[in-house]
Amino acid sequence: MTKLSVNINKIATLRNARGGNMPDVLKAALDCERFGAQGITVHPRPDERHIRRSDVISIKPLLSTEFNIEGNPISSFCDLVCEVHPAQVTLVPDAHDAITSNAGWDTLRYQRFLSDICRRFKEEGIRVSIFVDPLPEMVRGAAEAGCDRVELYTQAYAEGYAADPERAIAPYREAALEAMRLGLGLNAGHDLNLANLRYFHQNIPGLLEVSIGHALVCDALYMGLEATIQAYLHELK
Repeated sequence: MTKLSVNINKIATLRNARGGNMPDVLKAALDCERFGAQGITVHPRPDERHIRRSDVISIKPLLSTEFNIEGNPISSFCDLVCEVHPAQVTLVPDAHDAITSNAGWDTLRYQRFLSDICRRFKEEGIRVSIFVDPLPEMVRGAAEAGCDRVELYTQAYAEGYAADPERAIAPYREAALEAMRLGLGLNAGHDLNLANLRYFHQNIPGLLEVSIGHALVCDALYMGLEATIQAYLHELK
């Protein structure tokens, strides 16, 4: 079964735009769980423009599902992850000023660095996932760095899906098969939505988890959060 982890960054963005505590990010995380999400994802950035360090610390003890913290493994991020001790950390190579993640790791070029980071988190008993483009060589590099899973960066799939679904998904299937061959778990995320999620889920072998935030929160503006989460879970059946 593929799990749905809801990324609540955009809920924090809305809160921060006005100040105060509306919407309440902690309540939103618990509501996502209550409505059926099997995990909560956050992506804290150094400027705290959405999820704040204090949010991350406060959310963890409240959750009954898996907590996934993703981000660029700079020293402050690594210290936060080790303090909070989530079920999973996802390593993402985003610049401090990036609007959103826009590329996977070059796991060959940065293999030594990633190996050191993986070792630190695994010594803490934290599962490690590395965010990669859908290229078999990047999957192999991630495996050699010592991670437990890879997360396939799905923006290219989402952009190409409407024109030619089979062509869009082909490299992801190849990368997924390589991950299976190497014994890695497989996650996916970025721009997956109600229009393209079912096809991806049905055609990617070994998919364990999808992390979805922006599209899900946008849909919730019209459908409501509970109905939206149920709709995404339906696509994963």
